[in-house]
Amino acid sequence: MDTVRAAAPQLAGLVPYDPKYLPAEALLSANESPTDIPPAVREQVRAALARLELNRYPDPLANGLRDAIAAANGLRREQVLVGNGGDELLFDLALAWGGPGRAFLNLPPTFSVYAANARLTGTRVVDVARTDGYAIDEDAVLARVARGDIDFVVVTSPNNPTGACAPLGLIERLLQATDALVLVDEAYCEFAGTTALPLLEAHENLALLRTFSKAYALAGVRLGYVLAHEGVISELAKVRQPYSVDAVSQVIGRVVLENRAAFQPAIDAIVAERGRVTAALAAMDGVEPYPSDANWVLFRLEGTGGPTAATAAAAWEYLYDQGVLVRDFSSAFMLEGCLRATIGTAEQNDALLAALGRFLESA
Repeated sequence: MDTVRAAAPQLAGLVPYDPKYLPAEALLSANESPTDIPPAVREQVRAALARLELNRYPDPLANGLRDAIAAANGLRREQVLVGNGGDELLFDLALAWGGPGRAFLNLPPTFSVYAANARLTGTRVVDVARTDGYAIDEDAVLARVARGDIDFVVVTSPNNPTGACAPLGLIERLLQATDALVLVDEAYCEFAGTTALPLLEAHENLALLRTFSKAYALAGVRLGYVLAHEGVISELAKVRQPYSVDAVSQVIGRVVLENRAAFQPAIDAIVAERGRVTAALAAMDGVEPYPSDANWVLFRLEGTGGPTAATAAAAWEYLYDQGVLVRDFSSAFMLEGCLRATIGTAEQNDALLAALGRFLESA
């Protein structure tokens, strides 16, 4: 037979997630840490890996790492689940709380993977768009969950790609208004200095997603975790892939967690640079940066007739030609004319600002 039957119908129209990574002198598109892990921590990683038996399967649930994460957050092992990056855990969420006949509440513009996972699992996506300034429309969200048909919600804080945190008061009111599982995606919380963790004890329907990829410079390792009540963790563990976190990643994660204080200077430097870059962008004619609590800045470019995807696309092309890679969101929902720049080193940020200034002068 020289043909193959069609794939599952829910794949129709879905576009594979592609962040369009390209080589560049200043990689400012993927919200990665601009610096590697500290040399002293790398030496500890090397020593720990030298003792690892690679012929043995890893601990299926990464219990040693779960214990370390639990201790760092004042929780118990049973309240922690570790995954192959936050991406695996987000898909587990859709598998465990979604499916045919179930509904996911999405708050666009936000991370596109949430809605893609819902569609892949046959889950109905219910969108409640953010306001013009990218704040969550609290009244609309509370009214929608009051109808009782929402099974899970993802609140991203800080929100990617717009940058601002969700107010803790809003999250608490949402938790009180519904029995839907509310996942707060805190992948960038270390740059914000705020977390919804204090709400966890009182709310069984709260889960927090964290990652080692950003503040702890382990994007290449793929390591994330969920904090939640034991019953939520038990359900997520049912759909989690066995051995999804390899032994190497578990070792690296434990060493980095033990040395997390060594990463604070780099986090502080990124926060300081974020303020400097935002102020410099705001001083440019035709550029509107949005407030950010994360390690990037979203900014809109104004064309002669207002913000346009064409203006931003031309700016993206010019920046890339100058060795600076940023993320182009200019054709996305509610993000017309927007680019997102990760905060890099001072030198990388200077290269971005200089190149953007030249583009604006030429335009």
